[in-house]
Amino acid sequence: MTSCVNYKRKSSHQQDYITDSTYQNVDTSSKLKYKSEQVIRAEIRQQVLEKNFVDSLFVFGKWTEDGETETRLKYLGGITTTDGRIFKIMNSIWFWGLSHRATCRLLIFDYYNQYLGNYRFGGPYELPDKLENGCLIFKNFDNVHCDKKIITKVDFTLGLPEEIFIKCKGKYGDIFEFDTEE
Repeated sequence: MTSCVNYKRKSSHQQDYITDSTYQNVDTSSKLKYKSEQVIRAEIRQQVLEKNFVDSLFVFGKWTEDGETETRLKYLGGITTTDGRIFKIMNSIWFWGLSHRATCRLLIFDYYNQYLGNYRFGGPYELPDKLENGCLIFKNFDNVHCDKKIITKVDFTLGLPEEIFIKCKGKYGDIFEFDTEE
C-alpha cells in the first residue's frame, strides 16, 4: 500500500556512463545528421529505454548559440498498476534556441516502449526527482519560489492521472495535465 496522492484518472485506458549522480554523453552527430528533429528524439528515447538504466542521465548533443540542441533524458523506472499495466517513466529536457530555452516533459511509455503521452513542465526544477513504490517524488529543492520542505508524491499504481498537482507553498502549487500529443 502506498501513501501517495491519487488524482483524477483517465477513464477508458489507460562516452561516460555513470549511475545516479552522473551521466552518459552520447555522440549522435554523425549518425543522425540528416534526420528530422522528431525522428531523432524518438530514436534517442528508445535507446535510453532499451538500456533500462534506472536513475541514469543520458545527454545527447551539446547546446550552442549556433543552433545546436541538447537533450537530457533520465529513465526513472517502471510502474506496474494494480490492474497489471506497465508504464515506463522518463524525464526529458530539451535545450534549444539562442536564449538556451528548455522544453521539459515527463514522458510515459508502455511495456513495449511505445510512447503514450507526457506531462509538460515549465522548467527542469519541476520534474520529478525519483520513482519509488509506484509514486513519483517531487522535491522543491531547486525551485527558488517554493517551500523546500514540501515533497509531493503522486501515485501511478492506479493508472495515469489525467492531471497531477505539485505542491509549492502551503496549499498552493501547479497542475500539470496528461497530453497524448508528441
